[in-house]
Amino acid sequence: MKKRVHFDDMRGWFWPDRAKLEPFFLAPKGQEWSYYGGNDNWGLRVEGMYGTEDREPYRDRVDAKLNMWGNAEYGVLLIYQKSGGGYRELYSSRGDLSRLGEIIRTLQGDPMPVGLFIPFAEAWKAVKEFMETEGELPKSIEWIANKDLPPNTFPDP
Repeated sequence: MKKRVHFDDMRGWFWPDRAKLEPFFLAPKGQEWSYYGGNDNWGLRVEGMYGTEDREPYRDRVDAKLNMWGNAEYGVLLIYQKSGGGYRELYSSRGDLSRLGEIIRTLQGDPMPVGLFIPFAEAWKAVKEFMETEGELPKSIEWIANKDLPPNTFPDP
């Protein structure tokens, strides 16, 4: 199984040291997250879960991703995806769903629903669990299946 990180200056085929990653989530208010290089979107990835590392990508190999968008005011939006080997799972962190119609823009200009952002400390629980379980959907936070979201929750950029 291969593990990959893309977060701040941590990039490559490894899991980051939790002590280095944790401050981005648990720092004092206003100091959380990283906007290194003008970016607010980071992620973790696992390729070849369940012993499928030698199988064909997107077909038989099982991969999982945890994408993260940080915002100083709203917290973190997490999107979990597991695919391949019969899996087609796509979940978003469940924030205040009454705010799904409120849209903010990422630093790259992508529209994101405020109602799916969760506090930094809650997001850290999920990120840590994703690493501890080697890519399983974290149970430490609430999720909503993207197929259960209203149409246009993620509007076109």
